Amino acid sequence: QVQLVESGGGLVQAGGSLRLSCAASGRTFRSYFMGWFRQAPGKERDFVATISWSGGDTRYADSVKGRFTISRDNSKNTVYLQMNSLKPEDTAVYYCATKNSLGIATMSRAYDYWGQGTQVTVSS
Repeated sequence: QVQLVESGGGLVQAGGSLRLSCAASGRTFRSYFMGWFRQAPGKERDFVATISWSGGDTRYADSVKGRFTISRDNSKNTVYLQMNSLKPEDTAVYYCATKNSLGIATMSRAYDYWGQGTQVTVSS
């Protein structure tokens, strides 16, 4: 079984930065693709970013491209989401996820394991 635990959320002013972390356990972390998603109140869970097992391939949602950076440290079984130039519309619960299948995926249904989420609130 896979366990994912997110941390690093909080309250920040518009234009500020936060770094989210997701610690994984229960499997060979370095072999698997990881993703970040977010869900605002009353909305669907949306794709934010994903990274390949090696870190060499990444994808971003258009809404965060150029502002967010996903990375991973396989020696620490941790994936990160560096968020810069935050906007009020970035406010959401952010979830870390991983999947059993290979390949980049941006659809939430492709992911098999999820963390409990961490709240990010950006004030204007």
